[in-house]
Amino acid sequence: MNTHINPQENRRPLKARGWKVIQSGAKWLSQKNITPNQISITSVLFSALAAACLLYFPYAQGLWLWSLAVMVVVFILCRALCNIFDGMVAIEGKKSTKSGELFNDMPDRIADALIIVAAGYAVLMPDLGWCAALLAVMTAYVRTLARGLGAPSDFRGPMAKVARMVLICVATLLTAFAGNGVFMICALALIAGGCILTVGNRARAAYLYLESEKNV
Repeated sequence: MNTHINPQENRRPLKARGWKVIQSGAKWLSQKNITPNQISITSVLFSALAAACLLYFPYAQGLWLWSLAVMVVVFILCRALCNIFDGMVAIEGKKSTKSGELFNDMPDRIADALIIVAAGYAVLMPDLGWCAALLAVMTAYVRTLARGLGAPSDFRGPMAKVARMVLICVATLLTAFAGNGVFMICALALIAGGCILTVGNRARAAYLYLESEKNV
């Protein structure tokens, strides 16, 4: 997460950063003429590719549907790697920039919306997709607003970014297996409901922190 203002405090806790293969990849990227901001933007490209595959779901079947499902999962995983590498290159690779916070957050919001909205169109339920995407963006809005007011960054769930993307990946594969959209519809409904709880949890935590005695 490429920012110049206390970057460690605004960093999502991820065990994957400790994996040797991830650390090696981050070190390799740090040695190249690649900036954290460029990696962040690349995550949107992978999300757009995943969204494009999801949009073809209503017209695909059989092997073609399975191929699309696998590509969706692969592109979402590539997006996740970008989300890990941009922060590691910025902090461990010492390439943080003044605009890092902007590039760290905005691409994630675009990427979330692209994938979740497309998932709704994939099962001919666009309204549900848009609703889930709006609520997903709200979870990040509450976190960034609270941090701007002085509260610590809060990545709690139950439906934080990682949980949303895992659910979409699982639903995508189950949709290809079942040949209908029931699993994706359930996943989008869970994302929407989970995001409402997440917004409430983060807002409550921020309120309690800001109103606590040590902040009076």
